[in-house]
Amino acid sequence: MNSRIAVVPGSFDPPTLGHLDVIRRAARLYDELHVLVVHNPGKEAMLPIAQRMSLLEQSIADAGVEGSIIVGSWSMGLLVDYARDVNAGVLVKGIRSQVDVAYESPMAIVNRHLADIETVFLLPDPAHAMVSSSLVRQVASLGGDVSPFVPPSVAAFLDTGARGI
Repeated sequence: MNSRIAVVPGSFDPPTLGHLDVIRRAARLYDELHVLVVHNPGKEAMLPIAQRMSLLEQSIADAGVEGSIIVGSWSMGLLVDYARDVNAGVLVKGIRSQVDVAYESPMAIVNRHLADIETVFLLPDPAHAMVSSSLVRQVASLGGDVSPFVPPSVAAFLDTGARGI
């Protein structure tokens, strides 16, 4: 496996400025970055996977994030299987709080055990530390302004009434 290839997995439902911050910083650290929209069976998604991928691609392009970035999706099997398939040696996860650390640490240990794949945790820009996709979904569902929390293309999409998807 190549440690210069990394995977940034997430539900990205919807993509937030925090997600974009992690993607931008990870793209500077690795030669190739796979931003992977994953299906989480424990969550009911607001947006279909294809829409999340499209919003991610547009947000990354609009923000001028440089690097070799591939946006994809994964819904079957283990995340480490995808990482092995693309020859990635690293998973990159953004963590906002101790709750995220407690949730992500056991998965990182299991992933390392299963596939010898390391997990790198990136701390958020303080401006995005408390923003989550679930918070954005809640604000959007109640008609609130989500533009401070999401890339412009996501805000425009959510503002057009697409929240009812």
